[in-house]
Amino acid sequence: MPLAPDAVTGTAAGVPYVLRPPATPRPDAPLVVAWHLMDAPRTEQAFAAALPLEGLDAWRLYPGLPLCGARSPGFEEIMRLGREEPVLNLHGAANAQAVAELPALLEALRVEHGIGHGPVAVAGGSAGAGVAGAAIVEKVVEVHAAVLISPLLVLRPVVAELATFFGMDYRWTPESEAVADRMDLVARSGELGDVPVRCIVGAQDAAEAFLEPAGRLRDVLVERGVHADLHTIEGMGHALAEEPGLEPAPQTAHAAEVDRLAVAWLAQAFELA
Repeated sequence: MPLAPDAVTGTAAGVPYVLRPPATPRPDAPLVVAWHLMDAPRTEQAFAAALPLEGLDAWRLYPGLPLCGARSPGFEEIMRLGREEPVLNLHGAANAQAVAELPALLEALRVEHGIGHGPVAVAGGSAGAGVAGAAIVEKVVEVHAAVLISPLLVLRPVVAELATFFGMDYRWTPESEAVADRMDLVARSGELGDVPVRCIVGAQDAAEAFLEPAGRLRDVLVERGVHADLHTIEGMGHALAEEPGLEPAPQTAHAAEVDRLAVAWLAQAFELA
């Protein structure tokens, strides 16, 4: 399945991306920056097909994550890095780099495509959702709304899942603890400010790693008076596409429901911006 005919692919500031324009391309149209999962769909092209945000009158930018897609060192090397140190080598490294490279990416695309003069929202799946949240708390861009899908909100239980996958006994160090603290979006929820947040999680996803943190984030935000909610999709697991999730593929029924929920949330936020 090819990308949508209006999609532009390229590399800017060293970051591969897919960019789709609004119905009427204009500099002041809203912009959604959406980072893919490390599970399927695990590239910017595959994520743009799974979550096209169809019908949203906005620029839709899908950056490729570090260590993925065109920037992947290869499956065997990723496995080696994960077995060696999944926090510092994989999740911590990819998250920090993706957040750090966002301002230069947006500036390059402003120059090349004239985008980014309207309100900005962020979205992401799993590790990409962690990047979206980090972009808010690190204040690298002013964000008007967020959609976090199968979100990696708290790193420690995810590392426990990875340790089981790799068959290892992970030992936390001061360095990796610092990364986990930085990436704990529930503990840092106060730093999300008043940004409206919608979490979307599969009912079949891992409870401790993904379902429960999403519920806790929703609860603490609502308690603070922030517009936030949580949708649980029956029958959906963690992934948003069929394996291998490298190339654009037909949208699954679950992805279509996620897309619908994301578009509704973002359209409302942009109307209020």
